[in-house]
Amino acid sequence: MVAAGSGTRFGAPKQFLELAGLPMAGWSIRTFASMPEVAALVVATEPAWIDRMHELCGRVAAGSTVLVVAGGATRQESVRNALARVPDSCGGTFVHDGARPLIDARDVRAGMRAVGIGRAAVLAAPIVDTVKVVDRNGRIERTIDRSNLRGAQTPQFARTEDLRRAHANAPGTHEATDDAMLLEAIGIDVYAIAPQGENFKVTVAEDARRAEAVLSQRAPTCG
Repeated sequence: MVAAGSGTRFGAPKQFLELAGLPMAGWSIRTFASMPEVAALVVATEPAWIDRMHELCGRVAAGSTVLVVAGGATRQESVRNALARVPDSCGGTFVHDGARPLIDARDVRAGMRAVGIGRAAVLAAPIVDTVKVVDRNGRIERTIDRSNLRGAQTPQFARTEDLRRAHANAPGTHEATDDAMLLEAIGIDVYAIAPQGENFKVTVAEDARRAEAVLSQRAPTCG
């Protein structure tokens, strides 16, 4: 799980933003720790917050195998750092953004089931807005048929060896915005799995308020 970043929009580390009684990153960690299919959790965070992340993991994932590693300067580097610590006994790996606290175990399992030899998966929701292509002045050039468009989310799932190979082959000059792009580049077929629950990313304060409203209904306040 990638839970790095300085949280400049929030004035504090976003991964520790309190939502319904628990730091945001803790919701996803708790969900994954509750799943017997998940053998180990590796969390990449800011070097300055490693001890704090260790403490959070101890609260919400007691009894689980959890490793906390230093994130990198970019998301891609953070994922690489975490991948290096995934136990070799784990045949499959999924990558999740800590800023998506609403992830549901049912959707994680659906993504896991889609993975196989030459196959990976990503949670991806249908695009509901009409999509326009504009020029640099904002003039609409054309409208895109949205029926085949999906908005990629996380987790993104693959065999561990495929994900490591995808990152090893990533060009150093181009920063991928997600892991599926890197898997596609090495010839892995990536399948879109529609999430059944809400799984939006907390980017601005309004997202945090929405997420807190959902999480308040989902579970009691955590100490």
